[in-house]
Amino acid sequence: MRWTPGGQSPDIEDRRSQGRGNLGFGGPGGFGGPFLGGGFGGRRMGIGGLLLLLLLTFLYRHFFEPGPVTPGRYATPSGAASRDIGSGSPDAENREVQFVSFVLDDAQKNWERLLAPTGVAYRHAKLVLFRDYTTSGCGAAQSATGPFYCPADEKVYLDLGFFDELANRMGARGEFAQAYVIAHELGHHVQKLLGIEPKVQRLRQANPAQSNPLSVRLELQADCLAGVWGHSTEQRNLIDQSDIAAGLDAVAAVGDDRIQKMARGYVSPESFTHGSSAERSEWFRRGLDSGDIRTCDTFSK
Repeated sequence: MRWTPGGQSPDIEDRRSQGRGNLGFGGPGGFGGPFLGGGFGGRRMGIGGLLLLLLLTFLYRHFFEPGPVTPGRYATPSGAASRDIGSGSPDAENREVQFVSFVLDDAQKNWERLLAPTGVAYRHAKLVLFRDYTTSGCGAAQSATGPFYCPADEKVYLDLGFFDELANRMGARGEFAQAYVIAHELGHHVQKLLGIEPKVQRLRQANPAQSNPLSVRLELQADCLAGVWGHSTEQRNLIDQSDIAAGLDAVAAVGDDRIQKMARGYVSPESFTHGSSAERSEWFRRGLDSGDIRTCDTFSK
């Protein structure tokens, strides 16, 4: 991916120095509730959250603690979800921050342009960089849950260590794979600004039996919106076919079917909350090919 290193985005809130020393598994709002069937108004599970939660649950049960796992409280193997302070090159991490800044600013500038004709004013989301643990408007945020968007405070939460997980554990390498993660979470922000997210929240509350299918449609739409931004980068020659392949690898890596197969050896489509690898890839590709938000209507398909 072609990009120019620069300074840190004004829309980044850097809390990396605050992460250590507070590794409790609770926190405001209750860590387990929003992720394990709690209210939709709480934290949205991020693109990598389901994979890491299922994998860590499996590891915890089979290697660390033979007894039952308390919902929402997972033991994280040392170094599995977040870099240790001092590990790796400070210059390399600084470059990652600059890359995140570039993607964040570029994507938000693109959404300002695309939403202007609709009459919807684009309000910038903030991106919080943290290590291990922080708090959000939707409750506790931990590295093991992966990146996520919180509609309550309009912020994306990201531990840079997730990019290592994306490459090494999920097999999705390359900068555009990382960019997809950020673009997907910003897609959730666009959904809130357009009124889609709160409408889906009301529908889920009114009809709990449709909670998972509605969640899948919301996530697939965020994938498509990420592709819409990707289209703009392709038009400006910021990405090539190898970058697109890396992005599609990232999309497929977080499909519910692939995650469930890896974590427990079988697939339960009725429990999907994000969509299969094929569905996620299809909708990301729709946005990427069209660059048109109108192609991202997952709710009438």
